[in-house]
Parts: sequence; C-alpha cells; structure tokens
Amino acid sequence: MIEVVASMARGPVFLAGEVLECLITFTNPISHLSTSASSEMLAWASAQIHCQFHASESRVALPTQGTKQDVQAESDTVLIPSKGERGQCVLDTPPKILFCDLRLDPGESKTYSYSEVVPTDGPPSFRGQAVKYVYKLTIGCQRVNSPIKLLRVPFRVLVLHGMPEPPFPQDEEVAPSNPFLEEEEGSRRDTRPLERALDMLMISTSRRCPYMFNITNVRGKVAKFCIFKTVYRLGEDIIGTFTFSEGDIPCLQYSVSLQSEEEVQEHYQRRPGQAVSVTGHGRHLESCLHTASSHFSLPVPLNVTPGFTTDIVTLRWRLHFEFVTAREPVEAPVVLQNQSEVTVWTGAEHVDVDTFSWDLPIKVLPTNPTLASYVSQFTGTNSINI
Repeated sequence: MIEVVASMARGPVFLAGEVLECLITFTNPISHLSTSASSEMLAWASAQIHCQFHASESRVALPTQGTKQDVQAESDTVLIPSKGERGQCVLDTPPKILFCDLRLDPGESKTYSYSEVVPTDGPPSFRGQAVKYVYKLTIGCQRVNSPIKLLRVPFRVLVLHGMPEPPFPQDEEVAPSNPFLEEEEGSRRDTRPLERALDMLMISTSRRCPYMFNITNVRGKVAKFCIFKTVYRLGEDIIGTFTFSEGDIPCLQYSVSLQSEEEVQEHYQRRPGQAVSVTGHGRHLESCLHTASSHFSLPVPLNVTPGFTTDIVTLRWRLHFEFVTAREPVEAPVVLQNQSEVTVWTGAEHVDVDTFSWDLPIKVLPTNPTLASYVSQFTGTNSINI
C-alpha cells in the first residue's frame, strides 16, 4: 500500500492568473521492522487542473452534444481528470508528469511539487440554483498492470472581471510609494500580477462618493437614503443611512436585504421568460415609527461568488428594500414638561398601511484569496491509499 497526500500550503482559494502550488507526498507506510515489509512501485503519476460544469435540467437547456459525460481531456496521456463526475469538463490545463517508475522502500516517502497558473479564461467557482462551476486539482497515479487511481483536491477560484489584461498598464502607479523600499525591490513588486491585481482591487473598492436617494411612494416622500459607495469586496460591510425627518409619510418599518440574482441567458433558458433566481445573503429589519434617522450594516459574506457573466449564466448583486408606511399621520406621544408620573404610550391597534419595495444594483468584487481561505469549505488537503 502507498499513501498519497496532496496539500496546498497557501490555502484552497486562488485568483485567476495566480500560481497554484501543491506538495504531493508518496509514502510507503509499512515500517522496515515489519516482517511483511517490502518495496512498493508506482509506474507513473501526473497532475492537472480542471473545471467541472453541471447544469440543472429543469432550468438550463444545453445543446445535445454538450451533455456528454466523462469528457476526454485534450492531452497525450490516458488520464481523464473528470472521469466519473457529473456534468462536463469545460476547462483543463495540460497534464504534468510528476515521475515515472517510483520505488519506495518500507518507511520511505518522497515529495513532489506541482505548480500551475490558474487559467484566466475560465468562470469563477460557483454553486448556484441553475449551474455549478467546480475546480479541482486531480492527481492520477498507477501501479503496473493496475487501474489508474485519482486523487482530487477541490479548490475555489475568484475571477477579477472587467480588469484589463494584464491587470493594468505597467506604467500606472497603483500603490502608495514607500521611501523605505529600495528602487529595485519596488520594481520587482510591480511585476507581480497577484499584488498588482490586489492593489487595483483595493483602489476600486476604496473610492467613496455619497449617493443620495429620495424614497417616495404615490402619497409622497418617505425618507432620504444615503450610501457611500456601490462597489464592495467580499467581507466588506455595506453601510447606509435613512433620514425620516425629511419625509411627509410616516414610515413604520423598513428592511434591507443583500441578494444575488442568477439569470440564465435567453438561448439556454428551459422556458421562455424564465424567472430570475434570487438568493438572500443577509437581512436587516427595523421599526422606525417616530424615528428621525436610522442606519443599517450588512456584511458581504466571504464565501459568496462575486458578480460574473458566462455564455450560460449571469450573476448580479443588489440591495432589496421594503418599506411599510402609514396612510394617515400617526400622532407622537406627548410628555408634559412638569409631569411627575410615569406615562405608558400604547401604539394604535389598527393602522392602514402601504407597502412597497425598491432594488439598488451594486457590484461585488473578489478579495484577497488568503482572507477567503479562512472560511472556505475546502481544506486544500486530501489523501488516498493505493
């Protein structure tokens, strides 16, 4: 028996265009002191990255030729990384041979390093209601005259859409200059795609400009709403404020929800005019009668997928507002200046209300992959016995 362990030391989350590094260790676990100790042989081992796509049959109508299972990867080896998995392989990298004819004595182990650039032309990792995109590193190894064994290590890919390629012009200054860095060190830093992309991402989501909105219904003005930006990174807090003192209509209650919209492209919809799938990722609810101002804070989860578009699906983000307003003025409690007794104010038993909603589109971008690794459902490590 040979134990194979694959581990991504940096974590299981990567930006597209970043180098994925994985250490793969092959061990003969039997002690040399055992009476049954003997050397073990492996004929070969190779590794490659692939992205597996799966679509819901009730929501997505794929072409007939696109539903084939176990798609053969375009490579010169017999390794099929997607063999036995649902859906189809939409992206794969060329396989890299780790070794040929490996002999391990009892208790011996050998470690090989695999590195590959995560493709930039693929979709991000996504598990939606209509489609799923799942990335995996697959290590295939084989004993002589034995079937191929596959070790899969799932990981997550974040894609920076809308960025130039390379992420931005080489002569553009995107980070504050540091007088303590030598000039040569600074120039080397500017050539690192990951750090340049993170700098650009930080700048794109750090710009603040107040956006003011008047919230109204058919009866008049309800409130004024202010939000300081509409572009956010994963893990950021969305903060907004309401000013009800400037309204003509009393607002009894409001709620704000962070939602994602998953829309199948028209050519792939199972039914004409198919509804958009909406998923909630957090909600703030507050009663605000006789309140002059209020605010909310909604975090963008680290484990969600930033907005993206492929040939099959589009993912967008929005803030969904719901307001409950009174049709008639509601008198505020009156407290006399010299009143010595405690007074209890009781709300009205019946109030005629109106409800209405409003959607505000926002942008959600990726974050530093190291930060996203802390909440990832993947461990970046997997093992198998051959």
